Amino acid sequence: MSFQWFQRLSLALLAAASLPFTAAPSRAIEEVLIELPLLQTSFSVRISELKSPHALMAGRSDLAELDRASNGAVSQALLQLLQRPIPISLTRLADGSVGSPLLEQALLVVSSLGTIEARRPDLTGNTFRMALEQAMANSNSGVPTLVELIEALPGQRVRFNLGQVRTILGRMLAQRAQANSFFAQADPPVLPMAPAKETSQSARQRQVRLQVNHRPEPLDVLLVEPTQRRNGRLVLISHGLWDSPRNFASWGTVLASRGYTVALPRHPGSDNKEQVRMLTGAVPPPKPVELGLRFRDLSALTDAVAAGQLSGVSGVNADAVVVIGHSWGATTALQQAGLVPQAAKLKSRCPQLDDPQRNLSWTLQCSWLDGVDQAALQDQRVVAAVAVSPPMSLLFAMPELRATSARLLVVSGTHDWVVPPDPEAITPMRQAVPFGHQLVLAKGGDHFNLRPGEQVNGGVLGPLLLAWVDAVYQAGSTLVPRPGAEPLLGAGPWGNDSIPLKDISPTLR
Repeated sequence: MSFQWFQRLSLALLAAASLPFTAAPSRAIEEVLIELPLLQTSFSVRISELKSPHALMAGRSDLAELDRASNGAVSQALLQLLQRPIPISLTRLADGSVGSPLLEQALLVVSSLGTIEARRPDLTGNTFRMALEQAMANSNSGVPTLVELIEALPGQRVRFNLGQVRTILGRMLAQRAQANSFFAQADPPVLPMAPAKETSQSARQRQVRLQVNHRPEPLDVLLVEPTQRRNGRLVLISHGLWDSPRNFASWGTVLASRGYTVALPRHPGSDNKEQVRMLTGAVPPPKPVELGLRFRDLSALTDAVAAGQLSGVSGVNADAVVVIGHSWGATTALQQAGLVPQAAKLKSRCPQLDDPQRNLSWTLQCSWLDGVDQAALQDQRVVAAVAVSPPMSLLFAMPELRATSARLLVVSGTHDWVVPPDPEAITPMRQAVPFGHQLVLAKGGDHFNLRPGEQVNGGVLGPLLLAWVDAVYQAGSTLVPRPGAEPLLGAGPWGNDSIPLKDISPTLR
């Protein structure tokens, strides 16, 4: 059993503390029931039998009978899982997440794997935290195992339905089916550029700090600037949740080598430094207010460039800006492009556990509900945006994709499990492509391999981003979206050898 499965089972127990219950006095868990719907059977096992292989072999439960019949094979596999220590990061996350909307939505996602009977629902996370404290107190080593955590949870019986795993996996596959179909129907993948020379010699990087009114501390900004032939154009790049500007510097280098000035702010409430602090229990997960604060980070940068107040930056036009973002940064880019967050779908669909479009990105989107009112912002200086793997289906009203004044390019990977392409990209972009917006699919792209990271020349998407930004600034009066507008992105070459890219916008029409 892999460590990832162990973490999932641990999270399932966390979720179970919030699940529907049958009324009865609270008491410690005594029994685990493992259901196998396809075989129309289930196995029960008492907690006391899970303490050791000898206890299970000598027990009287269904699972003990199976263990004897398998000559101990069951106990060897099961106890290897249940006797592992709870990851310390999970205990710290639980402690720092009490009352967090992000935690509450994570509970809803995982809760379909199991239930705790005779347990009152608790979406605050307090029950799980108290159970962890009890399990740590009862553990001889001070680091509880999974079975010790089960024993500490209040309730009557833990019930795990393994058939639900199949349902969830089926849903995840379905959320990629349209993307695979459209990719197959579209024209051949766009050819890649000829091997590019190293672009780093044409750009330089430096760190600056910017005092802003909306945050207590100055904003850290990574600047990537051309060393020659500056074109006076400004591009902003927004990183995703628990990420950093450094992981997107390669995109900046490609653009700067063509003359663009590129600024990458660190979003301090949701960057990789904040993730470390969260996992050590110092802070809770990102607050909903970050939805608006991230927008303000980018607009503050544009303001500073316009006023000549960004250290060492001059001669750059801040009246026509392109914004690029990945994941949450892609959502921020869409906000900058004129899409205004709405609360209606968040309120109606977030509680729907069986919604066929439910996906992992809903955990993040639903956590934004309390920040929507503070994120209804506009910046008319943004003329175009690129959104790579954007969580968007719940946050934005579909008609807005037609009405936005900025051109949009959305990029989604066919293998993205975090922000799956069908509900999060294809469905919304059906509304947008008749107005000149475009959707590019990356065959085999996932939520992480489309980021450039340490790859030179912008990684998979570097040539695509450069082609799009060049086209934006060459479009003139035809840039404004309108019914029947011609797409900006031509036939290439802006593709990639390892992860083929296709513009499927004509297929969506």
